[in-house]
Amino acid sequence: MVFNFLKGQFIDVIEWTDDTRNTMVYRFERYGNEIKYGAKLTVREGQLAVFVHEGQLADVFEPGMYMLETNNMPILTSLQHWDHGFSSPFKSEIYFINTRRFAGLKWGTQNPVMLRDPEFGPLRLRAFGSYAVRVQDPVAFMREIVGTDGDFTQEKIAGQIRNIVVQKVSRVLAASGIPALDMAANTKDLSDVISKAIAPTLAEYGLEMPELYIENISLPPEVEKVLDQRTSMGIVGDLNKFTQFSAAQAMQKAAEGGDGGMGAGLGAGMGMGMGMGMAQAMGQAMGGQQAAPPPPPPPASEQMWHIAENGQTRGPFPQSQLAGQITHDTLVWSEGQSGWQKAGDIPALRGLFAAMPPPPPPIG
Repeated sequence: MVFNFLKGQFIDVIEWTDDTRNTMVYRFERYGNEIKYGAKLTVREGQLAVFVHEGQLADVFEPGMYMLETNNMPILTSLQHWDHGFSSPFKSEIYFINTRRFAGLKWGTQNPVMLRDPEFGPLRLRAFGSYAVRVQDPVAFMREIVGTDGDFTQEKIAGQIRNIVVQKVSRVLAASGIPALDMAANTKDLSDVISKAIAPTLAEYGLEMPELYIENISLPPEVEKVLDQRTSMGIVGDLNKFTQFSAAQAMQKAAEGGDGGMGAGLGAGMGMGMGMGMAQAMGQAMGGQQAAPPPPPPPASEQMWHIAENGQTRGPFPQSQLAGQITHDTLVWSEGQSGWQKAGDIPALRGLFAAMPPPPPPIG
């Protein structure tokens, strides 16, 4: 502010320099509640000056320098019924409106947003972010929000705008139909939809929202914990291989323990056993059924035999295939024998030969 008095009575220069960075509207303080006709008004870039005369919104001045005369104040002139050349002081309130962008304002859902997720079913989500706001229509802003407040800061309206944002965010998230796991990839589109939904309400207040960002959409802590477990199981993959790997690591740690004593080795062994038991139990639970019983043991293999005929060796043959190929006098050999023996002399092969009947009785 620059106060310059003529004869100690009237303000000659009217201007405002914002050094707070959070003031949206500032009422210019007048000396003696009077402004001299012909005074200089300076409106800087990012500002508008609004004259309020006897409670009525009069002229609005955009950035520039003005001489407060009848040709520069048509509305105020008609309210005052001035004639050209009128130079008496007049009483009007002058409000400087900051039209720059107020950025970095925060919003967040105080309570979780309930929605139906296509993958998880009923779900609660939290979201937070930031936004920017600026004055678009100074007359509507003065009439609907500021009133007669001579030092209006962004904090005085941030709470109201935050409530509007949260309300629209809740509706958009609930109606989006986007899975919770895919929302992080769609924050830009969701922000655009929310901004369009908010615009009509803010326009009634003379405001606009050039920026709105969704910085995070999160699940409740208990749901995040379960999701992390599910992700971990997906990373593990083959549970049997993971169990073997874990057991190998436990054995390596036990070996690295050196001469830590029998107690340390025993503890490592118990830990490894418990880990393997837990892994097997988890594998059965994931399979949704009991583990299949082990297969029966394979049948015992048959004894193999070699046959000697005419100075040559044939075979080996399994015992079940010897019938019809050998006689009592056939020489055979199997692993474990000291040498060739007649088949009839080997107890294991006697069952292959039919019992010989005794000689017939004499005639007569």
